[in-house]
Amino acid sequence: MPFRESIVAFLLLFLIPLSLPGQTRSPAPPRPRVIVIGVNGMEWDVLRPLLLQNKLPNLASVIQRGAYGKLRTVSAPNCPRVYSTISTGTKPDEHGITGFIVGGITANTNMLKEEPIWSILSKNIVTVGMANVPATFPAMPVNGYMITGMLTRGKNCEDGVLCAPKLSEVEGGDATYPLALKTELLREVGDFYIDCEQMPSAIQLKGHESEVINTWLNKVQEIRDQQNRLFDYLLTNHPTEFTWLAQSCEDRTGHWLYPIAPYNAGYNPMIDSVRPNAFPDQYVAFDKVLGTVLKHVDANTYLFVLSDHGIKPLREFEETNPHAHMDHEKTTPVIAKHDFADGDEVPGSFIAMGPDIKHNLRLMGLNASVYDIAPTVLHIYGITQPPQMHGRILDEIFLSSENKTAQR
Repeated sequence: MPFRESIVAFLLLFLIPLSLPGQTRSPAPPRPRVIVIGVNGMEWDVLRPLLLQNKLPNLASVIQRGAYGKLRTVSAPNCPRVYSTISTGTKPDEHGITGFIVGGITANTNMLKEEPIWSILSKNIVTVGMANVPATFPAMPVNGYMITGMLTRGKNCEDGVLCAPKLSEVEGGDATYPLALKTELLREVGDFYIDCEQMPSAIQLKGHESEVINTWLNKVQEIRDQQNRLFDYLLTNHPTEFTWLAQSCEDRTGHWLYPIAPYNAGYNPMIDSVRPNAFPDQYVAFDKVLGTVLKHVDANTYLFVLSDHGIKPLREFEETNPHAHMDHEKTTPVIAKHDFADGDEVPGSFIAMGPDIKHNLRLMGLNASVYDIAPTVLHIYGITQPPQMHGRILDEIFLSSENKTAQR
């Protein structure tokens, strides 16, 4: 039985509350909570100067109270490819989501060949909340809720690739589970964009660079404000034991507004001199979102802030490489990318804090991997890592190898 059907059957059979006359149960000790925040393309080269300038106070506080370092990613990394690897702990050719387009079709959850972490947790009676995570459309049944992210299809976004339908405009599948959550969110939070704004084309920019850039960045901030309200509402009104939230505007901005110097490949003064702080400012804006999330973090909560990959300026010969801008279909004047064949060129970021995690621990080298996230989260809940997962538990971040907080 495919895991999608198996999780539906499980939810129907085992998550229906039962009560027997005259029977009382002693309250179980609270299980740890885990909140994961995915920041697409979060780049240490840009974060570090901002940390030194005290512009990221919330992220700095998490680093000081936890472990941090680089996160090895996969080869030719892109968001759906890596997020699906993080969620399943398996290789792209094993889980089936190898890119934005797979076999001529936009990547979607029906293509997943390996069970994702939200399904495994649901089967182990862990409540799950998901919002804006890439490659989760159409929404899957979970023991909690799911709101889809990047690659969601909708009005003026029929293929779902790098465009942003509103929740009310989603077509071709469900953007929420349960379906009734959509009505609630429209009423309580308001309509919101599922993903970040699509990047403008070279034709749209030519002769209108300042106007287009400023308008685009204003739209990005509007989307971020909407997502911030959404996250706050979900964490307040639908708290779950495992919550995975994600944002993609940082990556989208970095691709064409990375702060490069004139000697870098692709430099265009008409574009790159308009808002040179646009990309770093995205992390300053994210830090405020992180502050919202931290309001919901208590002594029993593990917090992971991670990225699927980093992002770097174009390298030598990239302008003559026909595959240089493949992810963005060569419509946008991209000056930075992450889909290098050697994924070690663009490692992601990993930051974690929690009740049993060491403080101010820097992870050296590339020993932590995107394959390790799911096993480490399962470990916190005392769930055995399934054999198909290639990663390992990041034992070195915990105060004790047994992780006494992590009890089933």
